[in-house]
Amino acid sequence: MLTKYNLIVITGATAGGKTSVATNLAADIDGEIISADSRQVYRGMDIGTGKDIDDYVINDKKIPYHLIDIVDAGEKYNVFEFQKDFFKVFEDIKSRNKFPILCGGTGLYIDSVLKNYRLIHVPVNEELRKSLQNKNIDDLELILKSYKRIHNRSDLDTTKRAIRAIEIAEFYKNNDIVEEPVPEICPIIFGIYYNREQRRARITERLKYRLENGMIDEVQNLLNAGVSHDDLEYYGLEYKFISWFLSNKISYDELFAQLNTAIHQFSKRQMTWFRKMEKEGVKIHWIDGNLEMGEKLSKILAIVENKI
Repeated sequence: MLTKYNLIVITGATAGGKTSVATNLAADIDGEIISADSRQVYRGMDIGTGKDIDDYVINDKKIPYHLIDIVDAGEKYNVFEFQKDFFKVFEDIKSRNKFPILCGGTGLYIDSVLKNYRLIHVPVNEELRKSLQNKNIDDLELILKSYKRIHNRSDLDTTKRAIRAIEIAEFYKNNDIVEEPVPEICPIIFGIYYNREQRRARITERLKYRLENGMIDEVQNLLNAGVSHDDLEYYGLEYKFISWFLSNKISYDELFAQLNTAIHQFSKRQMTWFRKMEKEGVKIHWIDGNLEMGEKLSKILAIVENKI
């Protein structure tokens, strides 16, 4: 495929069918998928993160994927590690004359590549953590705002996340950052789009299916394997609310209602992030999710090859 781009990005809000589009595209252009999902990196977190591994087989052809199942559940993975791992995988794919396709809905991860964030490893600051351990989330938000404008609201999902965000901000404030060279990225970005009503319906339908087809057992298995309730809360959404259900903090009906609402709110935040990207000059080519797969691929390839 002749193109001036060396990376195709497939993104959009949750439950939008991004993986299916990306894998079908990869089958067409001899591509490989790099996941841009902050939770699909964890082993054993499959249903709740929507890995949809079956989507990686197209007409009996297995589509290679990267940055999925690379970290044990219970560990912490962050945007610094993602960016480092992305560039390593990106160069490997290019060295084999394959085409890299970045697919996922974690806006911060995608932004870290498109805008080449200058990120470094930030060590644990035990003294700072102790000084913050008794603060509530509102207090932590005020402290974090004293360092920077908050763009990534997921930093405030839990007190652990907020404390880590403050820890990182404090490190950046007090240390000189040495920039490492990275490969040049020439990306083209596509977003799979459904209207608000369709997004809501798809989210609710998918949640019902997952709850009825093993998602609760998946979380119980994580607990049985030694992953703590605190860690599950850290991972958010499905893992947080099912953890609450399994510890008898909420009923099944409350689990469904609260989780459904939380995922809708998450989807709304994703769309807000994409609009912010566009306001900052990132061009996103939106593809109607209702189109047949062949139409989606034809439209994407025509845009990539500058035919429309």
